[in-house]
Amino acid sequence: MRDAAEALGAKFQAWQAAAFDETRCPVRNLLDRIGDRWSTLLLANLASGPQRFSALARAVPDISKRMLTQTLRTLETDGFVHRDVQPTVPPSVTYSLTPLGRSFATPLLGLVEWAEANFADVCAARARMAEAA
Repeated sequence: MRDAAEALGAKFQAWQAAAFDETRCPVRNLLDRIGDRWSTLLLANLASGPQRFSALARAVPDISKRMLTQTLRTLETDGFVHRDVQPTVPPSVTYSLTPLGRSFATPLLGLVEWAEANFADVCAARARMAEAA
């Protein structure tokens, strides 16, 4: 059985064969959308349950309301997030993960745990490079 690095290298070669065409490369296409600065934070926050817009804004305080709106729309368009509008005055809007969004929690948790376990090593490598420059 191949190790993960070899398997990943083989996947990369398949992407090369597709000429990195984002319409035929699911990894490039999806990572362009969910690999931005805000999507993973919002998906991780919504993993704990439905949230209103204002709660999401408080949970990620350095995101602008415009960017929050744009990111939520993108996640909704891609099927990760459901937007529920209640006919109240003013309208009450709640965001939650769809089944597709919930299925992304497992690989996202793996990435988060890897980042937590390796953050100090990455910071040390950055410091070594800064010293060498």
